[in-house]
Amino acid sequence: MSPKTADTDRAKADSHDKPLPERPSPSSIPADLDRPADPTEPRFFNRDLSWLEFNRRVLALAADERTPLLERVKFLAIFTSNLDEFFMKRVGLIKRQVRAGIDAPWSAGLTPRQLLAEVREVVTNLQNQQQRISNELVMPELARHEIVITGYKDLPSRDQRWADEYFATSVFSALTPLAVDPGHRFPFISNLSSNLALMVRVPSEGAKPQSAEDDEDLPPLSFARLKIPQSMRMMIPVPGRGGRGPTRLVPLPEIIRHNLAKLFPGVQVIEQVQFRVTRSAGIQRDELEAATLIESVEQDLKQRRFARAVRLEIERDPSPVLLRTLMDKLSLDPQDVYERAGPVMDYLSLYEVADVDRPDLKYPRWRATTPPRLRLPPAARPASLFASIRKQDILVHHPYESFTESVERFIAMAAADPDVVTIKQTLYRTSPDSPFIESMIRAAESGKQVACLVELRARFDENRNVTFARKLEKAGVHVAYGVMGYKTHCKTALVVRKERQGLRCYAHIGTGNYHPRTATLYTDVGLFTCDPVVTSDLVNLFNHLTGISAAPSYSQLLVAPVNMRRRFVELIERETAFARRRLPARILAKLNSLEDTEIVEKLYEASSAGVKITLLVRGFCCLRPGVPGLSENISVVSVVGRFLEHSRIFHFAAGQEDPVDGDWYLGSADWMYRNLNTRVECATPVRHPEACRRLWRILQVSMEDHRHAWDLRPDGTYAPRRPDSSADPASPHALGTFDALMAEAIEA
Repeated sequence: MSPKTADTDRAKADSHDKPLPERPSPSSIPADLDRPADPTEPRFFNRDLSWLEFNRRVLALAADERTPLLERVKFLAIFTSNLDEFFMKRVGLIKRQVRAGIDAPWSAGLTPRQLLAEVREVVTNLQNQQQRISNELVMPELARHEIVITGYKDLPSRDQRWADEYFATSVFSALTPLAVDPGHRFPFISNLSSNLALMVRVPSEGAKPQSAEDDEDLPPLSFARLKIPQSMRMMIPVPGRGGRGPTRLVPLPEIIRHNLAKLFPGVQVIEQVQFRVTRSAGIQRDELEAATLIESVEQDLKQRRFARAVRLEIERDPSPVLLRTLMDKLSLDPQDVYERAGPVMDYLSLYEVADVDRPDLKYPRWRATTPPRLRLPPAARPASLFASIRKQDILVHHPYESFTESVERFIAMAAADPDVVTIKQTLYRTSPDSPFIESMIRAAESGKQVACLVELRARFDENRNVTFARKLEKAGVHVAYGVMGYKTHCKTALVVRKERQGLRCYAHIGTGNYHPRTATLYTDVGLFTCDPVVTSDLVNLFNHLTGISAAPSYSQLLVAPVNMRRRFVELIERETAFARRRLPARILAKLNSLEDTEIVEKLYEASSAGVKITLLVRGFCCLRPGVPGLSENISVVSVVGRFLEHSRIFHFAAGQEDPVDGDWYLGSADWMYRNLNTRVECATPVRHPEACRRLWRILQVSMEDHRHAWDLRPDGTYAPRRPDSSADPASPHALGTFDALMAEAIEA
């Protein structure tokens, strides 16, 4: 397996800074939506600009009055968290291209410098919208519900004294003021930390106080920096009188700013500005430089902390001297500076506001149901679970169905079952207190053979995965790190069990990480099976990942980079041939992202032949739908709401009218170049009629959604759907994907 150079023939999207609709309505959709496209328009959208349009849809949830109030607050924070990651990953990459002097079109007909300029324009527009939504829509509603974010100056004198005492007892000792002068170097500014930048003047000994206007003989200004420790709470609740009254929260930077005299005694603070720096997350080290992959990742993690700055967020109207100091020391250009207005500058602190104990202002708590075929009595022996899988394949859908009572239980029971001889599992991301780690350790300590493929290069989880790998190795688990040059992204587990007929293999193949926390927030599907053809393929896959061998062939599994791309292309081409023969031809796919140019071109060919194609793409999509002569038979829908849509489901009609009779697959890969070419991915066929029927229902509900769904237009913008007032209020049309599937899970 050898990586190939990515095809960058993608195109520029228009209209990236359309105003965010506060209350989306059908009237916002132009009447001429179906007009023929300009033949000069590009065939592809740019992935980065398309991703920013996804984050615009996230921001729309904060503006939507139908979203519970504290969830709107959370979406304001999620928007910022998403944007932080975008700058660390994507903007960092684009800036490296600029520094490398690349002037030729690099992505969708744009040079890196042009793309950087467009990104800045869109981000500025989005952040202005975020500020407007926060200040004009969300904060007034919070106040109306007695949750008030207040400034220090707006507190009564009694509460100001309390805030000063809080500073003295809970904050002062943890702060470290850092001066910049001939005796003190400019301090390191850590990634995403909240800071105060100050311009101060130290009076000469014996000098008399002077007004700001009498500056001819004043001592020079000095720069100082104060970092707010990331472990500290950023929104400080002010005690009410007798436990009554509204919940009042004061941003910690506000309290610190009004107590600077205690940190800089005898010093005149001329200016104080809050700021935040984002650093690139890119790792460029060749894995072969280190003796082992784990050592290489540990070295790269140390270097990432000191990666180049790519963005400076700072309060509005800083003095030219202060701003120039930060820009020079961080090696940033004017286009890297984003000025933000208060009262909240670091919107990540809004996560703390969203955690306020007001259930009436949040989504109703959801308790996942146990999958019907896994509803075993609490004292059931492990054999009962495996008997259920032997009876028929079992499809599970999270978070509607319990991850704990299905996937976690599968591995825990395998660890406890004396008849299980081997457990193998891939771990891309998992939680700090992962039950899978503990189950594998118990299994290894009981004498079972346990192998775990830990992906050390899972972005932003590298340090945690290194820790897990060390812990597993100490317990006797066989730990492997995959194939050099490829991230192992597949989500698979294999259990080998002694039975009367000999050894039997049981498998779980899914679309999501083995992560108990995200399993309650992300929608994912998984298949439990003991089909010997599928499990035989999975045995070969694990042997390839943990051993030394040429890439094996696979009978049923689609495995990237071995046969997945080729098989998807063949399936699309088969639908194209069926359409030309006037047989039922249909493609449905549910994805996080769609970017691969070969797949997109094949979909264009299928559309031109008459194949009806519906793509449920939550995130960015580089395909232009609805263009006459190119993609008039393709529709793209994005569902964004309570849970993060994460399932990857693929359906091909195979000449059959009934979708249940067609070909179905689920797996870990999006239709992106990296997933199909430079990652180890796995998708499994789904054949049992009941499982196929459930997959069809999942897609059907999403396609009918008029509550959380957006339609991608040919120009790259998204039109929000709105429910028809005459629709059944209990239908997916009116309820939307999430509430409809929760209701169906309860009824199952």
